[in-house]
Amino acid sequence: MESFVRVLLRHRRWVALGWLLVFLAGALTAARLTDRLSYDFSLPGQPGYETEQALIAAYGTAAPAAFVPVVTVPEGTTVEEQLGLVSSIFENVRQTVPGVRVVDFASTGDRGFLTEDGRSTFGLVYAPPPQGLDSPLQGAVEEAVVDRAASTGFQGYVTGYEQLSSGSESAGPSVLVETLLGGLGALAVLAFVFASFLAVVPLLVAAVAILTTFLAVLGLTVVADVSFVVQYLIALVGLGVAIDYSLLVVSRWREERARGAANDDAVVTAVRTAGAAVLASGVTVAVSLLALVVFPVPLLRSMGYGGMLIPLVSVAVVLTLLPVLLSAVGPRVDVPRIRKESSASRGWTAWARGVVRLRWAAAIGALAFLAVLILPVGGLQFGQARSASLAQNGPAYDAVEVLRDGGVGTGVLTPMSVLFRPEAGASDTLAGVIAGVPGVRVAVAAPPAADGSFAVDVVPEEETVDNASTGIVDDVRRSVKDVAGFVGVAGSGAQVEDYGTAVYDNFPYVLAAISVITFLLLVRTFRSVLLPLKAVLLNLVSVAAVFGLATWFWQEGHGSDALFGVSGTGAMTFWLPVLIFAFLFGLSMDYEVFILARMREEYDATGSTDGAIVAGLGRTGRLVTSAALILFFSFAALASAPMTDIKVFATALGVGILLDATVVRALLVPALVSLFGTWNWWLPAWLARVLRVPPAPAAPAPARAPVRSR
Repeated sequence: MESFVRVLLRHRRWVALGWLLVFLAGALTAARLTDRLSYDFSLPGQPGYETEQALIAAYGTAAPAAFVPVVTVPEGTTVEEQLGLVSSIFENVRQTVPGVRVVDFASTGDRGFLTEDGRSTFGLVYAPPPQGLDSPLQGAVEEAVVDRAASTGFQGYVTGYEQLSSGSESAGPSVLVETLLGGLGALAVLAFVFASFLAVVPLLVAAVAILTTFLAVLGLTVVADVSFVVQYLIALVGLGVAIDYSLLVVSRWREERARGAANDDAVVTAVRTAGAAVLASGVTVAVSLLALVVFPVPLLRSMGYGGMLIPLVSVAVVLTLLPVLLSAVGPRVDVPRIRKESSASRGWTAWARGVVRLRWAAAIGALAFLAVLILPVGGLQFGQARSASLAQNGPAYDAVEVLRDGGVGTGVLTPMSVLFRPEAGASDTLAGVIAGVPGVRVAVAAPPAADGSFAVDVVPEEETVDNASTGIVDDVRRSVKDVAGFVGVAGSGAQVEDYGTAVYDNFPYVLAAISVITFLLLVRTFRSVLLPLKAVLLNLVSVAAVFGLATWFWQEGHGSDALFGVSGTGAMTFWLPVLIFAFLFGLSMDYEVFILARMREEYDATGSTDGAIVAGLGRTGRLVTSAALILFFSFAALASAPMTDIKVFATALGVGILLDATVVRALLVPALVSLFGTWNWWLPAWLARVLRVPPAPAAPAPARAPVRSR
């Protein structure tokens, strides 16, 4: 590392010029990335997905229904009395919106499409699968229903699960605004940490890292699909990660300069020590994200490929461009020098001494606190958020309220389509069999497709959005699975079951892969067996605590309504737990590496475990807390988005980062290191040879010396 940075400093003009060209290329091409990103939600090989593909081939439309039109006639009359006018509204959708399949009361005669008072009716509009996130037909469907209903004196609405998921009438800030808000929060923290114009340097590094990552992801799209979600992660997670890494290196550079080192020598030492920790941290985060490729789900795989570039590019920029900037202009922008780095933080040094003195109480108290947070995780459900936790106003919400008041359950938002081949027999008979399944409100046969196959459209009484509510899907499947020509069941409930099989059946393998690879990386970084093992286990405990807190807050609704106006979701959207785990596991390990790498350095210099704890935490405590605050501000900005899933994702990561940087890294880690003594630093000779690092034999604990900070 030292030789590497000295070569950089000898050619700093070329390095700076190279990064300037990359920065400009990223700025010029960033807008093109959006058109190259994937909106692939496929689940190859899963029964619900394969049935949906067969439906698309037969009818040209996907399942579940993209739109649910609702029509209400004036008080004093009923839908049946106004059937001619009401049916004309649904017919208008068929005539004016290309490629859709409409199922309604007039075309089926099933009274399950009517509310109890007879004044309102709903329909199902199946549309071709959209190429992007939103259906391009939404405006046309709304115009066909709402305008035509108004012209007849009726009230028309269009609702659906996706419409409710889009949020209420008030839209949140754009991603650019969210990034700027996160950047302002980061600037405030950096100004406090450095108390000089040096605070601008990490922001400059972050800007280069973000645009470079956009450029790298653009290149990746040539050979692989990359999810549209990655662009948001680059903007906000990339901002926090790049600043965090810069913060560690710049702080060490200031420390070395305060000790009297020449500027370039201070840069070399900072990169050799803090830079090595940054490299280990970045690789760990990248491994956590790359492990997503284990899942047979294109959405998660593309997040893994694209997401791993965020920390890797940030590491590359911090280890090459940042040393050049510090060498060229560091001393000139480090004004005014209000905060000195010649000694460790007095507050964090006193805290570390207290933890060492009360290590048993600190360890037991922290573990008990985390155990309380973990308790609710046993009730974690996956699937999709309940409709009650989505939009709280707007036309889509009003339509659901009309149906609910009329005795129609929310199952209308998650209908099923059961597909049969021609040899299955009479479609009406099969629809009657399915209609007899408890919990089914409507089961009507669709007209045969061109190849003779046909679908039965099924509306359950209650929505099928999580693994606790998809029993009706299994019941419907069992009722007809022995029929010759039965293909399968498609829809939201079937999709939830598909994700359960594809994602969570494979999750133990992902967990094992991440844990083993991270352990091996950290063994080499810390030259220890016990420290990496403890780091991996504590990371798993920390992530479990976040899931428990998210379950209690979001799924069960203890506070989500008061703070965000969102009722309990009842479940975590199927992709959220996996993505939260991958990011949080990697980001939390950053702080473990920052703290323990400095403790290892101090122990090698002094031979005192307790002294290493006090000196290491005294030097890194303020940095880790500041880094956590920077990431927290980034996620807090992201939580202002109107979509519930984004709020859950952002708050889980934000709170998880703060929890990890305080209770785990500032309290539990030093307490356990103190309890383990010299066994923290043991690395057997045979393993050291394999990893090509010096061995660290276990030795009896030395006599306890007075704890001092360096």
